[in-house]
Amino acid sequence: MNLLKSRLRPICVIVPAELRGAVTRASPTDVSAANPGITKLTFNVPVVIERNDVLLTLRSDTLPHLYDVLGWLRGNGQLNGRAHPSPGLGVLLEVTSVRLMFQQMGLPRRVADAQGLPYAGRINPRSPMWMGFADQQVAGSGPATITSFQGNRSARLTDARRGDYFDNGAVQHLSHVLLDLEPFYSDDEPYTERVQYMFRSNPIPSAGDADQYTDGGGPSFIGNVFQGTGDAEKNAGAQQTFGGAHRIGHLAALQRSSRAADGTPLHIRMDGPGFDALDVPDGSHQPKLQFTAFMPTAECFARMRRNQASLDLAKREGVTDDDNGLERFITATRRQNFLVPPRRHRIFPLLELV
Repeated sequence: MNLLKSRLRPICVIVPAELRGAVTRASPTDVSAANPGITKLTFNVPVVIERNDVLLTLRSDTLPHLYDVLGWLRGNGQLNGRAHPSPGLGVLLEVTSVRLMFQQMGLPRRVADAQGLPYAGRINPRSPMWMGFADQQVAGSGPATITSFQGNRSARLTDARRGDYFDNGAVQHLSHVLLDLEPFYSDDEPYTERVQYMFRSNPIPSAGDADQYTDGGGPSFIGNVFQGTGDAEKNAGAQQTFGGAHRIGHLAALQRSSRAADGTPLHIRMDGPGFDALDVPDGSHQPKLQFTAFMPTAECFARMRRNQASLDLAKREGVTDDDNGLERFITATRRQNFLVPPRRHRIFPLLELV
């Protein structure tokens, strides 16, 4: 993922009503002047609300191919080992950051082993994600149409209609997130704790293995079950929770607003792990979540992120920071929303309207 800024004069952009007044902003548990009192355990890095003009996503099963294409786009005049004129984008745009995301079952564990990370042996060797649980896209992502401005039968969150310029457009949110895995995998965080942070406590999705730590301490693949928009409130209120604790699970909190009335997810995630030094205070390589999702509106994402934090439930029901999902283990250092036009206007859109 490459973020680009224009080198030329500002571009006149016609913004649809779906985006007006819905600019990217800090989320409730981001380190920010907007959130006095919010701190993180290790990576106490303030979030930056970026102002890039273009998001370029390159995808391949072969890493050298990605670097080859990126070098060509940046002007080296070489493609696949042969001379090939670059497109000249260097005159128009400059790269502001390059973010590498990888996705494969067991790859985070292999990276952790190769890098000698102290908690490597506690990462599930089958998981494609750093925190040991698979990202369940099948049950957690909606159809493409529901993420568009015009929506579908399950949900329509704007007044866009078929034939409008942005009818099948969407909002893409992109975040850069540092993961604080040493405390997440510490001796006082057995599998029964971690699975509740990720999912819920009513019921606990799995009690794990007799050994709660080695290779994750329990299964990685657990279904993303929708238990209604009130699930997080029940967990926060300690209604039949595991051990009778007041807890908020990450997915249960998201599901306060991540589904349509018929239970269909309102978003499509396209995120995955990373491992680099971007925004790390001491310059070391650290596990990352390169988070990106397609949403029907920017406000829809903002509401989901507020509910992911669920500070309202935590305050009302007495949920401690230690029992509030994943919030203390994650630090978003960059955020931005992007307008994704329909395919028919995908290449340099809006020019015909200027």
